[in-house]
Amino acid sequence: MIAPATGAVGGDGATLRACAFQVSGRWFAIDAARIHEVLRSQKTTPVPLAHPAVRGLLNLRGRIVPVIDMRIRLGLAPAEAAPDDAPGTFVVVEVDDEAFSLLVDRLADVVEIPLAAIEPATTADRPGQDAIEGVWPARFGLVHLLDTARLVAAIAATAAERKGR
Repeated sequence: MIAPATGAVGGDGATLRACAFQVSGRWFAIDAARIHEVLRSQKTTPVPLAHPAVRGLLNLRGRIVPVIDMRIRLGLAPAEAAPDDAPGTFVVVEVDDEAFSLLVDRLADVVEIPLAAIEPATTADRPGQDAIEGVWPARFGLVHLLDTARLVAAIAATAAERKGR
C-alpha cells in the first residue's frame, strides 16, 4: 500500500521514499521501508518444481531465501542465460516476517515520489499487473510502483501448499 514516507509533510507535500530499479529496460520501485538489504551477484541453488518465477534459493547468513526473477514475475522476457551465479542485483525484502530476494537488472537509487504525482495503475489482464499499485511519470521514465505483499503472494502460496503436503 502506498503510504507517505516517515517524516514526510502532510497535504500536497507528502512523499513516498522508494527504491527504483530496472527490469528488462522498464522502471519499477518499491517502498524503501520494505527493503532489508541489497546484494550483488550471489550464488543460488535451483529448486525443482518451484514456482516458475523462483530462480532458486540463496543462503543469507544461514537464512534460506527464495530468489524471485522479476522478469518472469512481471511477465517480461526472461534473461538470455540464467546461470546459478548470474549477475544482477538482489533486493531482499521482508513480507510478513519472511525474506524474499528480488532479482533485478539494475538498481538505480532511492527516490522521493510526491504522492500527488502517483497515478492509478491500469488494470490490464497481464501477468505481473496484479502487483502494480500505481505509476509515477518521473523525468527519466514511467515508474511502476509495486506492492511487495502482492508481488510475493503467488510464490508464498506455492510454498505454503508444499508445506501442507
